[in-house]
Amino acid sequence: MLLTLGIAVISLSSGSEWINPWQLMSGSLNGELSTMVETLRLPRIVMGMLVGAGLGCSGLILQSVIRNPLASPDVVGMTSGACAAAVGFLAFFQMSYGIGWLPLFALGGAFFASGAVYLLAWRQGVTPMRMILVGIGVSAAMGAVTTLLIAISPSSGSLSAYIWLTGSIYGANWHDVQSLLPWLMVGFPLALCFSRQINAQELGDPVATGLGISVQKLRLMLVMLSILLAAPVVAYAGAIGFVGLIAPHIARQLVTRSFALLLPVTAMVGACLVMSADLAARVLFVPLDLPAGVFVSAIGAPFFIYLLFRQRT
Repeated sequence: MLLTLGIAVISLSSGSEWINPWQLMSGSLNGELSTMVETLRLPRIVMGMLVGAGLGCSGLILQSVIRNPLASPDVVGMTSGACAAAVGFLAFFQMSYGIGWLPLFALGGAFFASGAVYLLAWRQGVTPMRMILVGIGVSAAMGAVTTLLIAISPSSGSLSAYIWLTGSIYGANWHDVQSLLPWLMVGFPLALCFSRQINAQELGDPVATGLGISVQKLRLMLVMLSILLAAPVVAYAGAIGFVGLIAPHIARQLVTRSFALLLPVTAMVGACLVMSADLAARVLFVPLDLPAGVFVSAIGAPFFIYLLFRQRT
């Protein structure tokens, strides 16, 4: 919590114009600086918190359901589905309908791809391994669709699509925050309500069944809950990868494996990752403002290789 607060204060102070943190905390800012903080920097930081928390908790739920430390929102195809739908919108429908429809297109693509994974993996129930294998196939197919759409789209649409695919919270405003917040306010309490069932389910299907849990129904509800947390985030911030993979692992090093403790810690770790990446994107290459997803991937790719190396043994 202290780290999250510290990163938020540093982010508010940093940018094209440095602001003394004591001025921020005391509220003694003049009109121009106050407008800069309240209109430009603060909504972007709050959006970074929400994006990181949503992706981190979605990854935690998936890792608990699939019982695989390499699971992330990409596994069930939600990110690739959202990307394909968003790229199609940016390439062919943006001029006709306006950018405000982008989140709905991305949400629809995420739910469509995830539903396809679940249906294709169903055979008298869904097993974690089958879901992973089908998810990899669907993600690859959606990636091919995304590449095709970029190749045949106009040059202006291609540029917007590339920026969106990288993942960024550039230009976030209070309207975006207010639109994303209700999804997470519903998803987090629901996830906490399933804490005891998730703890039992992690012990294996036979044990969970013996404890009176309907494993298949629980698995379906948790996958839908994971989509509920991640799909709106992807719709508003783009395809920021690796947060859902990294944040749960860091959280497990800080607290016990009880899901009720892991969930809030994972949310804060995810928030710290995205805020730190966005801070680096804004400050390191001034006057350029790079996508935050570039810096998250720079951390996530080596961490992913490290996890694969650990699984090898």
